Amino acid sequence: MNPTHRDHPAHESRQSLWWLIVSPAIWAAHFLLSYITAAIWCAKYAGAGGALGGVRVAIALYTAVALVGIGLNGWSGLRRHRHGSGTIPHDSDTPEDRHRFLGFATLLLAALSAVATGFVASVVLFFKDCQ
Repeated sequence: MNPTHRDHPAHESRQSLWWLIVSPAIWAAHFLLSYITAAIWCAKYAGAGGALGGVRVAIALYTAVALVGIGLNGWSGLRRHRHGSGTIPHDSDTPEDRHRFLGFATLLLAALSAVATGFVASVVLFFKDCQ
C-alpha cells in the first residue's frame, strides 16, 4: 500500500505528536501523586516521625500502574520505529521515516520516563518515617 494513501499507517493524517508526551505526563502524574500522598499522610495522619507503611503501598501501586502505562506507550513507539524496512538514521523526508522517527523518539522518552519513575519510587526505600 502506498504511504500517500490515507489508510496507510505512515500517512501524515495518522501521525500525532501527542504520543511523545504521554510517558513524561505519566511520570509527572506519578511524581505528583507520590509526593502529595506522602505529604498528606505525614501531615494529617502519621505526624512527625510517623511510619510510612500506608504510603509505601500506595506508591508501589502508583509505580506499577505508571510503569504499565509507560511500557505500553514505549511498545507502541517501538512498533512505529520498526515499521517497514527503513534503517537508522530516519532523516529522509518521507512519511515512513517521519513515522519511524516519531516512534523512536516516543520509545526513548518512554525509557527515560520509566527510569525517572523508578527514581521517584525509590525514595520510599531511603526514608523510614515522616521527617
